Amino acid sequence: MSGMHLSKEFFELLKAIGESKSKQEEDRIIVREVSTLKRKLESGKGKGPSHPGAPSGGGSSSNALGTNKKKAKEFLVRLLYVEMLGHDGSFGYIKAVELAASSSIVLKKTGYLLCSACLSPEHEFRFMLVNQMQRDLSSSNLLEVGTALVAATNLITSDMVPAVQGEVIKLMDHTSETVRKKAVVAMHRFHQLAPEMVTSSELVSKLRRVLCDRDPCVMGSSLNAIESLAAVDPHPFKDLVPSLISILKQICEHRLPTDYDYHRVPAPWMQMKIVRILAVLGKNDASASSGMYEILSDCMRKADVGINAGYAVVYECVRTVTAIYPNPTLLDAAAEAISRFISSRSQNLKYLGLTGLAGIVESHPQYAAQHQLAVIECLEDGDETLQRKTLDLLYRMTNPVNVEFITEKLLVFLRGTTDLYLRKTLTARICRIAERYAPTNAWYIKTVTELFEISGELVGPDVAQNLMTLIAEGAGEGADGDEEADMLLRQNAVEMYAALLDRRPRSRLPRVLLETMAWVLGEYGYLSAEYQLEDILNKLCDALTGEGKKMEPSTRRFLAAAVFKLVAQAGTCPPHAAAVIDECARSRDPELQQRCLEFQALLTTAPHLLGEVLPVDASCEDVDVDVDLPFLDSYVAEAIANGAREYERPEDDDDDEYEASLAANETVSAFKMTPYEKPTAPSAGTFGRTMGGMGAGGGAGGSGVTPPPSGLGGAADGYNSGAAAAPNVDPNTGEPQLVLRSNTANVWGKGGLAQPAAAPAPAPAPASSGFSAAAPAPAPVSSWSNPGAPAAAAAPPPAKTGEQLRREREAAALFGGPAPPPAAAPASAPAPA
Repeated sequence: MSGMHLSKEFFELLKAIGESKSKQEEDRIIVREVSTLKRKLESGKGKGPSHPGAPSGGGSSSNALGTNKKKAKEFLVRLLYVEMLGHDGSFGYIKAVELAASSSIVLKKTGYLLCSACLSPEHEFRFMLVNQMQRDLSSSNLLEVGTALVAATNLITSDMVPAVQGEVIKLMDHTSETVRKKAVVAMHRFHQLAPEMVTSSELVSKLRRVLCDRDPCVMGSSLNAIESLAAVDPHPFKDLVPSLISILKQICEHRLPTDYDYHRVPAPWMQMKIVRILAVLGKNDASASSGMYEILSDCMRKADVGINAGYAVVYECVRTVTAIYPNPTLLDAAAEAISRFISSRSQNLKYLGLTGLAGIVESHPQYAAQHQLAVIECLEDGDETLQRKTLDLLYRMTNPVNVEFITEKLLVFLRGTTDLYLRKTLTARICRIAERYAPTNAWYIKTVTELFEISGELVGPDVAQNLMTLIAEGAGEGADGDEEADMLLRQNAVEMYAALLDRRPRSRLPRVLLETMAWVLGEYGYLSAEYQLEDILNKLCDALTGEGKKMEPSTRRFLAAAVFKLVAQAGTCPPHAAAVIDECARSRDPELQQRCLEFQALLTTAPHLLGEVLPVDASCEDVDVDVDLPFLDSYVAEAIANGAREYERPEDDDDDEYEASLAANETVSAFKMTPYEKPTAPSAGTFGRTMGGMGAGGGAGGSGVTPPPSGLGGAADGYNSGAAAAPNVDPNTGEPQLVLRSNTANVWGKGGLAQPAAAPAPAPAPASSGFSAAAPAPAPVSSWSNPGAPAAAAAPPPAKTGEQLRREREAAALFGGPAPPPAAAPASAPAPA
């Protein structure tokens, strides 16, 4: 216990909390602790700043808060435990504010810590700390300055930013690298809190200078801010691509001090952050992307050290490769990395591989074909997280060939899950792919009906409307046999819905499904070959009675309308239907009651008009409307003859102006209806000129994609400069290829970074700061594939089991064909560190 530097009382508190068996017991312990802390605080206030030898009235530690640093610190830590366990410790906040002004750095840090963790943003005690933070920021003690910067990042609100902004800006040029690093983080936080005070342009100019700081930790602190700002507007950072590439190259070549290594991976977090920034800057920019190809390839290859940190770097490189302007060589390397992940025995690496594959198949679906069986295995894996990620991958790779297989898998998983969020996601995705890739109308109707049956409460009304429109309109008119096919489609829908009414209790059918069934049966019930019209009518009447009275009013209206239509089609009203209509006429729903009363009146007074009021298969027919309403002329004339006043249009009526504007729009349309000219096919020689025009500066001599800069010493060194050397372009595809460089430069060392004299910095910076790139070392053979190794004699393949054959059939249904033979399978799957 003495080694833990805890008092016996504090040690017993921690022990009691750890051994508590229930929340109630824990609450009782904390309530006693709150009483003890309040007593200590009040006793300390009563004593005031007593001398160290004064006797203690309530206990040996009650007078120690003002004189004993250890007791004061322990008081705040115990108060923090009270807050963390959900109880109120506001009675001790003032003590934390007092200790933040202490001359002891330990008490100062503890006071700032408690204020940062417990004070709400609108708490008035935060304003009491501003003056103290200003004094600490201007202190000559580096520990006080660093503590104040951390506290400012956590405690300052948008109203307080102007009070400390000036001091923090000065500290960005401090001689201590630790202070400079924390000042960069504080400025980024101030920009997030008050962008009108710390503007983006002001922060960008400072970050460009910090990026070339002589100390790697200061440079690394700027990467988070650069990524955040570049995600909003990448243009101010476009010319920093060469500098970022140079920094990443030096990190990959182990030119940083070994203190930045993590399990033999050099500065993995810096690597991942730079790679993510390159992804933002290279998106839709062929000129910027061309300079990234080589370093991304090197970064993926050198991160293969068999540990999780290296896999994280490789995954970020894969994401960047799929985000920037595509390059076939890099895409092949990314596909190889994904293959290594998916074939691993580690569930975590499989998940990583599926995530990477989901990102690459959206724009390059051909890379998914070689992973057919692996995807099927992940889909059948017992890990639910892996199954969900595989479903996400299947959704992204859906096409007209595999839509039936993927929809079936999504429906099976939807039927078995109870997670509401997942059910909503799967329902929306099934609706989208069914509407987009449906091979036939019959398949779409069957699939959407099954979806209604599984998760009808999560389906939007527009899906049901689209389904009813499809059944009503069919494939369209004008082609031979279309009308016959449409009638067959409607007949199949009627028989499927009539059978569904028998198979499941009506009360358990989702509302959207029951309403759709009622509309289809009412419109096209006469088409059924398996069911008589009277049978369908009785089924709908049964659905309205009994438990049907508990249905939603809108559903009962749909069912009643279907009964009306079937009665009109039959030409007579059976007793059962008449009883149901009479019962609905006494419903509490006024709309349903009105419909039933109107139908009863029509049935008793003018039954010969049923066919005209409720015609057969007339849902898609246009209704002729005469806006002049001539049938009212006799009524109007009679009223005028009896002394009624003629209608006069109000003086402020603007209908005339509206009609005049419509007439003007009819003569002069705002839309250009002239069709575009047919584009001409580009020749092989024009690709380079087109790509050259996409860059900011273009390449010299009308060459293709702008070549990677030969020197990366500064932000604008060789970037879009129109170098005379022609880029390495594939003559067949016109794609920019990897370009090897042979320049060398100094590296990080005890004296910082040495920059070549001729290389300009991206922004005004100290003469001794900057980044330089060196030629890459001879590329070692990656452990992921060894194309140069001698091929061993191929053994005859073993006989496939029934399970393997089943998976191959599913893979063929998913990818539209058998899996291609693997080019070079890895010797063994990696294992997580």
